[in-house]
Amino acid sequence: MQYILIADDNRDITDVLSAYARKDEFDPIVAHDGEEALRLFNQYNPVVVLLDVMMPKEDGYEVCRKIRAKSDTPVILITARGEDFEKIMGLDIGADDYIVKPFSPSEVMARVRAILRRMTKSDAPTQSGDTLSISNLVINLDEYTIYINGQKISLTKKEIETMWTLASNPNKVFTRDNLLDSLWGFDYFGDSRTVDSHIKRLRAKLDKIEHPEWSIKTIWGVGYKFEIEGK
Repeated sequence: MQYILIADDNRDITDVLSAYARKDEFDPIVAHDGEEALRLFNQYNPVVVLLDVMMPKEDGYEVCRKIRAKSDTPVILITARGEDFEKIMGLDIGADDYIVKPFSPSEVMARVRAILRRMTKSDAPTQSGDTLSISNLVINLDEYTIYINGQKISLTKKEIETMWTLASNPNKVFTRDNLLDSLWGFDYFGDSRTVDSHIKRLRAKLDKIEHPEWSIKTIWGVGYKFEIEGK
């Protein structure tokens, strides 16, 4: 059975979500504060995390940030407030989805299933020889590694897949919806700001080493492309 971590200081919510998780054949583990959520995450290695934003000791944003620093495990943030800036903040720190209270437990589980379907799809084995070299950039999709000037860059699995998609199609413009469909799947419930936040984090990691011959360019109002200088 797969573990699902449900973190919320409201016990009524954790009870309801736990019941629905069991119906979907998950084994729920429950935390009522941020510190407990991190401890249980490290102990059980759940396949997905449902994380309330407003929790004691450590809030959901901080917990999500710490999880994302070491893991690609999907995180769905849950909040009582649905302002755009809060959604953007959540996506910027690495959340995969964002749900506003009050919510339907059935919808929450539908989003969990959708995220796990696309994770399973991206876990499919790749053909051998999936290596791409452009100037000082080397991407190996077999080993899920990226090197710039011979130095390995620490990226998440999804970030490497994003680089592969863009770099294997140089100068092709991908709309945000293109990237959502390609990398997150057609049944993803989130919005296009997920892509913007994802690209922002990816650029910050890549730009630690100079790469004047190539870059990820923003095409305003459209999306992104991998641009090779002089081509």
